[in-house]
Amino acid sequence: MTPAKIDALKTELAKEIDGQKKFSQEMVDMIFSFGELGFQEVETSRYLIDILKKNGFTIKEGISGIPTAWTATWGSGKPVIAVGSDIDCIPKASQKPGVSYHDPIVEGAPGHGEGHNSGQPLNVTAVLALKKIMEREKIPGTIMLWPGVAEEQLATKAYFVRDGFFKDVDACIFTHVSNNLGTSYGDGGMTGMISVQFKFEGQASHAGGAPWRGKSALDAVELMNIGWNYHREHMETTQRSHYVVTDGGDQPNVVPSKASVWYYFRERSYPKIMQMYKDGVKIADAAAKMTDTKMTYEVLGSAWPGHFNQPIAEAMYENIKMVGLPKWSDEDQTLAKAAQKEMQSPADEGKPTEGLATTLGVLRKPALTPSAGGGGSDDIADISWNLPTIVLGYPSNIPGLPGHHWANAISMATPIAHKGVTAGAKAEAMTLLDLFVKPEILKNAWTYFNEVQTKDTKYTPLISKTDKPAIQLNKKIMEEFRPEMKKYYYDPSKYATYLEQLGIKYPTTTREGSSTGK
Repeated sequence: MTPAKIDALKTELAKEIDGQKKFSQEMVDMIFSFGELGFQEVETSRYLIDILKKNGFTIKEGISGIPTAWTATWGSGKPVIAVGSDIDCIPKASQKPGVSYHDPIVEGAPGHGEGHNSGQPLNVTAVLALKKIMEREKIPGTIMLWPGVAEEQLATKAYFVRDGFFKDVDACIFTHVSNNLGTSYGDGGMTGMISVQFKFEGQASHAGGAPWRGKSALDAVELMNIGWNYHREHMETTQRSHYVVTDGGDQPNVVPSKASVWYYFRERSYPKIMQMYKDGVKIADAAAKMTDTKMTYEVLGSAWPGHFNQPIAEAMYENIKMVGLPKWSDEDQTLAKAAQKEMQSPADEGKPTEGLATTLGVLRKPALTPSAGGGGSDDIADISWNLPTIVLGYPSNIPGLPGHHWANAISMATPIAHKGVTAGAKAEAMTLLDLFVKPEILKNAWTYFNEVQTKDTKYTPLISKTDKPAIQLNKKIMEEFRPEMKKYYYDPSKYATYLEQLGIKYPTTTREGSSTGK
């Protein structure tokens, strides 16, 4: 295929995706309205599977023993390109879109305060546009779509790898919401992580009448936390570790017979992560001995530090430059600035954070040394250490917000999110086309993977062969909130947008303009 032909097909892809803006917007708004936590993305998965089935994809449900996990494949032969994005949301992040201050749809309920409602709509839009061209032009190859289930718990992608769902895949493009259109390669400074829940079991007794007969599991939890917090003083600056007490007993007058604490241990390399894990188990065991309780522990999730593929990232960035940033309206910028003011967004590189990005970011290159400071984690990294992988960031969120917060849901069912998804879908579709018709990109990608990325570092799973996905997580929370949340599911047959359904004037920046919803 000549360069001129490829350019013409890319122009056609962009036009087709522009023509599907309404379809993309409905998907973004629908998944936003579901607001499902990790492992409980029942409505989201059912909705996406139905769309893909109608468009000729073959579905495999319940992969790795996870009810909401699936793959959707179309095409035949090589190359096989995987396209993925996360679908879960954040606890207590319910928020009316287009409203710049805290105004939950359902008080206390989960919501898309990370923006994971937008990535799969981007992928579906891009892939369906490309599918038309592949059929017409008889371009060989296979597309595999898949969801990142329970990414906030970093709880599934290592299992997908372990169970062989990527063993025949030639490359993976992952999408994640951002505030600019961009990608990166190499080591971007992410931490790896292992997620562990420690459970203690003692003996109940009357806390006032016979406390000497009790063995407090809560005392064990507290002693473990004290021990770990003293241990932090002597750890390297690259570590990040944090915990929540998931069970602290039932009531004060009963010595707690059961208690539990959930830890995330983060570091910049596999050996250091495993050392933190071992130290945590050792401290938990000591706390159990001190309180004469029994201790058990369970791995709930894991992620390697990320490393992404240079040749594919460079190909993606050329397409990003062709697409450019969306044209933001005055209303879009007004909402962004109001949200930034509400959240007291910090300055970026000495300049005030003001509005949405209007300058395209650069191709981000590895700039950190192995000893640089730690940060967030993402289990897409486990896939990146098994085949050439990149992450496409797309501009559907507002710069300067805290992340994992209701404020990050403000834009996620508004024209900001819709425009960002359309721009991202164009860049992704164009890059997928490159991967199918330019074999040299994949050849170079695997050379980089084998001779640079994995030359000295080999992937060893942080999970064992017998660990199982923690599919019980978040079940009780969704059972509590889903009945009320269902009242606000988006109905595109009645309303053009979710903003319209909720009765929200876009943008709403003062409390006097708040809506009551429909």
